[in-house]
Amino acid sequence: MRSAGRAAGRSVGLALAGALAGCASASLDQAGSLSSYAGLVRSDGVLTQSQISVDKPAVIAAKTVRIVPTSFTPKAQGAPVSDEQRRLIANAIDRSLCVGLGERFTVVAGKQADLTVQAFVSDIAPTNEYAAAASKAASIAKSVLLPDIPGPSLRLPIGLGSLSVEAEARGRAGEQRAAMVWGRGANALFGTTRVSAAGDAYEFAGAFGDDFSTLLVTGESPFGKVPGLPSAQRLQTMAGGAPKQVLCEAFGRAPGVTGFLGGVVGAPPEWTDKGAADSGVVALAPTPVRPPS
Repeated sequence: MRSAGRAAGRSVGLALAGALAGCASASLDQAGSLSSYAGLVRSDGVLTQSQISVDKPAVIAAKTVRIVPTSFTPKAQGAPVSDEQRRLIANAIDRSLCVGLGERFTVVAGKQADLTVQAFVSDIAPTNEYAAAASKAASIAKSVLLPDIPGPSLRLPIGLGSLSVEAEARGRAGEQRAAMVWGRGANALFGTTRVSAAGDAYEFAGAFGDDFSTLLVTGESPFGKVPGLPSAQRLQTMAGGAPKQVLCEAFGRAPGVTGFLGGVVGAPPEWTDKGAADSGVVALAPTPVRPPS
């Protein structure tokens, strides 16, 4: 009996190891979007790779923040995703940044902010839609036909997507106060499977916004510590409610329950996320800008 138990344990362990080994790698190459890459240090999470730098006293002293819309490097612009999908990815980053930064900062539209934040998508590896559809079908079939068998439904370890992003926060004089080079790739065990070329990149867009906003709100790496519980306001916003900062309405509201249910069945984000608002809310910056050289 013990031998059988140990054998079963080894089988489960090998399966999990194989699942974790089946993951997409995300590039951390410097894309040249930031005003400086000096002082970056490695700071990785469980699923995320990153390099960060932060002037903690400066970002903690800051009270106001302006968000310049996310743009794409030439490499990311050439990724095989549609223009609509690119807009959704960029908007998901900006929405997440705005909501996260709004927990402590006042988000403003004018140029006279203590910090100006901009992200640059540097690379996108598309999700293979056929592999994602097969994985989601297998997961649903397991839930229906084998509900008593415990354990997660593993995703096919092929066609997994990834997202790489660079971002910085600049002070009033254009000096860099914080920077992050960030990458995450999908794996066979964790995350939401969406049948869309942009499925994984879209999911990771919100995660990047959370990580970079945490860096600026706390002045510390978002990794290596147990995350705190979200505020009641943050939970309301995640559910599709109004954001704390009025200007965040420019990026539209989170898909909420619709997005969650869409993720359960593998629906493309294009079906569940309405994207940026068409309500006339003034954008936080009219056009993307290049950081000073």
